[in-house]
Amino acid sequence: MGVEYDGTDFHGWQRQVDTRTVQASLEEAVGRVANHPVTLHCAGRTDTGVHALEQVVHFDTTATRSERSWVLGANVNLPPDVAVRWAHPVDESFHARFSAFARHYRYQIMVRRTRSPLQRNRAVWVHEALDLERMRSAAQHLVGEHDFSSFRAIGCQAKSPVRRVHYLDVAERDELITLGIGANGFLHHMVRNIAGVLIAIGRREAESDWTLELLRVRDRTLGGVTAQPHGLSFLRADYPETFHLPQVAHVDPLQPLAAD
Repeated sequence: MGVEYDGTDFHGWQRQVDTRTVQASLEEAVGRVANHPVTLHCAGRTDTGVHALEQVVHFDTTATRSERSWVLGANVNLPPDVAVRWAHPVDESFHARFSAFARHYRYQIMVRRTRSPLQRNRAVWVHEALDLERMRSAAQHLVGEHDFSSFRAIGCQAKSPVRRVHYLDVAERDELITLGIGANGFLHHMVRNIAGVLIAIGRREAESDWTLELLRVRDRTLGGVTAQPHGLSFLRADYPETFHLPQVAHVDPLQPLAAD
């Protein structure tokens, strides 16, 4: 399934006891359609407050339903801040997480003197101007295969800190600065930590080569502040064409996410 959600009122993706999560809401809704309990696996877990445009999930079922019935049946049982966009059968070789060979995220920063009620859950507010050229220059140092130890959460459990960033672009439109990033995989808090570093560089609190230095030292304690979660959106994951997933044909990571 492809799933879209507003993460504002969810405590992240992963099921937790007595806490509202995306996984729990989806498992309950899909389980009603299947008429048996289901366990969902996702392409990339998201933190509290993080949104998703097309999260991909998979589950095993003995039920036989049409793709339309899975979508409509799940959505009837889901709250208004999460919805299934599509459903598609796959064979047992598919895994939402491990079959993906790339993932894409967008981080939004609202730059203006006053806060925006419409963007309060979609973009992080910065009231002073940011230097885009410094941010762009710093971002390019992170493209390629690197050890991102300085950009992952201290509690990150990934076996290797090495990731390949395919692109990291910075654009501005209508008072919104958008960071678009795609990679073969991401570490815990990696995008938010990159955003925090680029915001500091845009504020001229650090030079544009700070990103190079952080790659060199491989020390998260020197990596600055983790940016707030509500500016982050999971856009999509890429899979081999052999699975024939009916995903959105193209997602522009620099296209701003609409406000409520």
